[in-house]
Amino acid sequence: MLIVSHLAVAGGVYALTDRRPVDTEAKHTGFFTVETTKVLATTVESLRDENKLLCFSFKGNARVSAERTRFWLLSGTQELSVPAVVNYYLDLSDLTLADVGYNEAAKVVTVRLPPVTLGDIAFQPENASTVNGGVLTYGEGTVEALRRLNYRSARRAMVAQAQQPGLLNEARRRAKENVQAYFEIPLRIAGRPDVKVVATFR
Repeated sequence: MLIVSHLAVAGGVYALTDRRPVDTEAKHTGFFTVETTKVLATTVESLRDENKLLCFSFKGNARVSAERTRFWLLSGTQELSVPAVVNYYLDLSDLTLADVGYNEAAKVVTVRLPPVTLGDIAFQPENASTVNGGVLTYGEGTVEALRRLNYRSARRAMVAQAQQPGLLNEARRRAKENVQAYFEIPLRIAGRPDVKVVATFR
């Protein structure tokens, strides 16, 4: 989800002075007016400075288990259920005006985005539950070893959940909406509410 403060900053972003040079050439069809070029260039600079743009978050739950045996007779098992949050980001650190096109006749700005990426898995161990069983779990060392195994499995399980097509499609949809809004606000302020912004992935 786009952080509210980002939209507020975007409202006046085209009026800010660039902190470093930005390309003034872009792939486009039609004529790039000077004013529109400045608006788009400064918006690109602002997004690039954001570096990673949070576009979607997913909260799920991983249920995993681990087992250890010794001498084929003694065993210890642990079942772990732990919630976690996965964030989806756009890495915009390499975004340039070469990724932006403007068709004056159609009044359409196109923005090519990098792929959506997953952030770190943020487990919530305070809300986790564990069930230990077997003789070996009487030892604290075994319990801790099983916990480490389970959290590794839980991380893989959460990554697999986060890569489900439905969640990835939602993350991509939110990413496009966020970037489109980021460009549309300064364009409206610059007197170009008629220009539509369309974001696509590379």
